[in-house]
Amino acid sequence: MSTSSAPDVRPARLSADEYARRFSDANPPMSAGQAVLEAERCLYCFDAPCATACPTRIDVPSFIRRIADGNLRGAARSILEANPLGGMCARVCPTEVLCEQVCVRNTQEGKPVAIGRLQRHAVDAAMEDDKPLFTRAAPTGKRVAVVGAGPAGLACAHTLARLGHEVVMFDARAKAGGLNEYGLAAYKTPQGFAQRELNWLLSIGGIEVRKGWKLESSDQLKALQKDYDALFLGLGLAGTPKLGIPGEELEGVQDAVDFIATLRQTLDLSTLPIGRRVVVIGGGMTAVDAAVQSRLLGAQAVHMVYRRGVEAMSASLVEQDWAKTHGVTIRHWLSPVEIVGANGQVTGVRFERQSLVNGKLRPSGEFEEIEADMVFKAIGQQMLSTVLAASGIGLEGGRIATGEDGLTSLQGVWAGGDCRAGGLDLTVEAVAHGMSSATAIHAQLAGV
Repeated sequence: MSTSSAPDVRPARLSADEYARRFSDANPPMSAGQAVLEAERCLYCFDAPCATACPTRIDVPSFIRRIADGNLRGAARSILEANPLGGMCARVCPTEVLCEQVCVRNTQEGKPVAIGRLQRHAVDAAMEDDKPLFTRAAPTGKRVAVVGAGPAGLACAHTLARLGHEVVMFDARAKAGGLNEYGLAAYKTPQGFAQRELNWLLSIGGIEVRKGWKLESSDQLKALQKDYDALFLGLGLAGTPKLGIPGEELEGVQDAVDFIATLRQTLDLSTLPIGRRVVVIGGGMTAVDAAVQSRLLGAQAVHMVYRRGVEAMSASLVEQDWAKTHGVTIRHWLSPVEIVGANGQVTGVRFERQSLVNGKLRPSGEFEEIEADMVFKAIGQQMLSTVLAASGIGLEGGRIATGEDGLTSLQGVWAGGDCRAGGLDLTVEAVAHGMSSATAIHAQLAGV
């Protein structure tokens, strides 16, 4: 029986002004002068390592040179030709472990060119301009179905539409955007940027979005194969695993992805209840987003608890530091064994200390309880693959097995994004998958 104090979960812990301040843009945009000064730090390397490190192969030196020359439209075109979701990626990409990590300025001086912020500067300027950057090719008469309106599906649809194909996107949610709309911290994408970017993508024309459509049977998949000339699956990861410990059913225990999605769709954050004490179980980006946003909502004590050491966490060191800066306590080598509670409400989590023996985790027999009014589970996501297996699509580790261009074991069916096996689970990689699959689809439909 837990001896924790009574649960304290309530909304309106802060003033309206404080909510607005805390959830304002985490990385405010550069001014024109700041952007030019930063762009002039670039060495415009030939065979630049930053471009190679980008999954979408944006020509980084080229777009930065154009910013330095005052040609924002040209810079944006260079970015968006390689990555049509360049605005969102500029906000959420872990540039510290991709392009900026290998920047020559970083390796020589320890301070990379701010590639992500420069990319945002150029793309935001282009999106505010009413003049279209791209036009569609002549109609091909071909129709392609895209299941999932997240980053991979949107990139695929936009690329196909530019090439002259008609695209119909199917998505289960009330809004298109997938992870960009429902799965990212609100302070990373404020002012409704996900929907603004979506509207810009759809402005190319030739893309119809059908919302409230969920893939639930192999017959649906067969119908799409029959009715369309090609099919792309950008399903994401809709499932969340259970901890498999007592107490998961207690009030106040929630999947972190659901908490983040609810927060993103809450217009008045003062109506969103948060516990005074929060425990987040997990060590990835979702865990960081849930933990930091709990603090921003007014939680007084937030613990992010991971069963291994800091070097094994999938959240980058920058993200971990971001959490600590916001008052999150990160604990390591603790594995949950029970969620404890009273009167049906969570009051804490009991952990057992772990150690590494011959490369494997071993319980130590030492236990510790952390008090909590709310517990968020952020232990990863998984694909609900029953329908796919029944349809004959080859799977690998519970995700869709594909070739390099995304082609699955079913003829005429491609896949990309988090549902595709062997990926990094990054937004920018999902975009790269969608674009490469679109190129392959176009080649097949055109008979190239």
